[in-house]
Amino acid sequence: MHTLNLGILAHVDAGKTSLTERLLHTAGVIDEIGRVDDGNTQTDSLALERQRGITIKSAVVSFALDDVTVNLIDTPGHPDFIAEVERVLSVLDGAVLVISAVEGVQAQTRVLMRTLRRLCIPTLVFVNKTDRAGARYAQVLRDIAEKLTPHAVAMGPAVTGLGTRDARSVPYADGDPRLTGRLTDLLTEHDDALLAAYVENGEELAPARLRAELAAQTRRALVHPVYFGSAVTGAGIAALTGGIKELLPAAGGEADGPVSGTVFKVERGRAGEKLAWVRMFSGTVRTRDRLAFGQGPDAASEGKVTGIRVFADGTDIDAASAGPGRIAKLRGLGDIRIGDAVGDTCAASGAHHFAPPTLESVVVPAPPASRGELHFALAQLAEQDPLINLRQDDVRKEVSVSLYGEVQKEVIQATLADEFGIDAAFRGTTTICLEKPSGTGAACEIIDKDDNPFLATVGLRVDPAPPGSGVAYRLEVELGSMPYSLMRAVEETVVETLGQGLYGWRVTDCTVTMTHSGYWPRQSHSHAVFDKSMSSTAGDFRNLTPLVLMDALREAGTTVYEPMHRFRLELPADTLGPLLPVLAHLRAAPGAPSVQGALCVLEGGIPAASVHELQQELPALTRGEGVLEYAFDSHRPVVGGVPERSRTDRNPLNRKEYLLHAVRRVGAQGD
Repeated sequence: MHTLNLGILAHVDAGKTSLTERLLHTAGVIDEIGRVDDGNTQTDSLALERQRGITIKSAVVSFALDDVTVNLIDTPGHPDFIAEVERVLSVLDGAVLVISAVEGVQAQTRVLMRTLRRLCIPTLVFVNKTDRAGARYAQVLRDIAEKLTPHAVAMGPAVTGLGTRDARSVPYADGDPRLTGRLTDLLTEHDDALLAAYVENGEELAPARLRAELAAQTRRALVHPVYFGSAVTGAGIAALTGGIKELLPAAGGEADGPVSGTVFKVERGRAGEKLAWVRMFSGTVRTRDRLAFGQGPDAASEGKVTGIRVFADGTDIDAASAGPGRIAKLRGLGDIRIGDAVGDTCAASGAHHFAPPTLESVVVPAPPASRGELHFALAQLAEQDPLINLRQDDVRKEVSVSLYGEVQKEVIQATLADEFGIDAAFRGTTTICLEKPSGTGAACEIIDKDDNPFLATVGLRVDPAPPGSGVAYRLEVELGSMPYSLMRAVEETVVETLGQGLYGWRVTDCTVTMTHSGYWPRQSHSHAVFDKSMSSTAGDFRNLTPLVLMDALREAGTTVYEPMHRFRLELPADTLGPLLPVLAHLRAAPGAPSVQGALCVLEGGIPAASVHELQQELPALTRGEGVLEYAFDSHRPVVGGVPERSRTDRNPLNRKEYLLHAVRRVGAQGD
């Protein structure tokens, strides 16, 4: 049996979960098709998912398609849960992108297709809801070609009974010249040998050869077959399942090879134990194996696998092992995280296919819940979604979380209430900015000189670095000039301190160089034991480094950058005039409008902080006909008043205040 890990992706409400139910029913896994509105579907298992009728967490269900075992992965469609989709992409062999025949190509559809094409994931397109009033055929195909990809090919010439329960997709007959002509034009674009054969023969290519080449190019993500049907009535499902089996590639990997896999989901079992969902790429994991995991060889940990569950026949079952291509739940790896590689830890990739969240909000527990209980619950949620990114403010006794949007905020709030019994509220949403050095700055403090109360010498220089380079740490001192533990203490503290710059935002795109170092070695009084008050410790360097780094950063200066989205607006041409002043008020930078008859298309950039307000005002400004698409683009310097973020550290910018909280404690920290 071969294995195919298949993702179902779509804009919210296009019918992903309904299609999953239909495929399971067709395969004989379930006897009755669940309905999203009734809350009885196989993959929407969370109470909140059933209540809201949307998918929030990705879910896996397995079924057999002749000699292929399909692990079907249903993913969220709402853009607020794009991080959940991102994690699924790394484990897919192929995907089905679902589009509504009524609404056509929507904003999230375009985001997903761009990403699928960029990652070269073989993708079929299924146009759903052909039984619904307002369903379209030709217009949807034009939208796909214009908005998603020109390399799409419809697998049928028409849909009869469109917009009724009797809607049926008409397949092409064998050798139909309309299909062979379209395939010839499309496939020869990517294959010179096929083009040469067509030109030399001077006649149509054989249908069998075109079909084989269609499969080959689909598996290389060069072309995208399009199927029409209805998950509700079952129309077109047989053709789609045939395409899944014939055109999408099965998982590879050697069962006897080195163990290699990726963790794409973490959850807690009934007893509170951690379960890691792992896609296996090669090798075989067995119960009681000792397994390395982590993100890179330097961060590798090891644990013992105490249990394995794999997916089969619509559920997950206990198994003694999991081989290549399988998706397994591994128990026993307590410190494992989403994004970790198992086995070959060098294979872990920290790259994000989607942008990180650009919003944050403070979470406030309502009595009688304590802040400790809230932090514990949010930490559990952060295990399942690392991009929530908890930020603890010990000064104000507050905790904030990173967000993609308002719906995600509602989901976190409901999850805290349902799963942890915590009634919590959110304060207003703010934008997450960045700081970058404006120039070069340096600072140094010498041991036992001036007002340096710590037994340490630290000199640091901060230089700007290219955009997107992150933070780099360099040495201009000899590596052996101090014990490694002290060197490590400085480097770790530099990275931690850069989490809050001059204005409180994370500092990035810079190089920090250690220019001076010095310490007092282990000493003791005459005829006495070792005395830490006469010897440098790691604590001295951890306490001094923030002061030196902030002095260097103050000399360099920083510029605050805010997140920007690129946007695309489709609206009636006669509503453009009233819209432009609103865009100016929201600090948007639109390009030249493109007017096509009564339709106007406007593209440009807009601050992430202004997107929500634009969404709220757009319906009234465009008579409800405006369509907004947006996606993260980049960061740009803030124009006007510079936003500041409240500090959660001991504030090394205020030396007196900082030293009050960082008095050296004899014996508190050692080497």
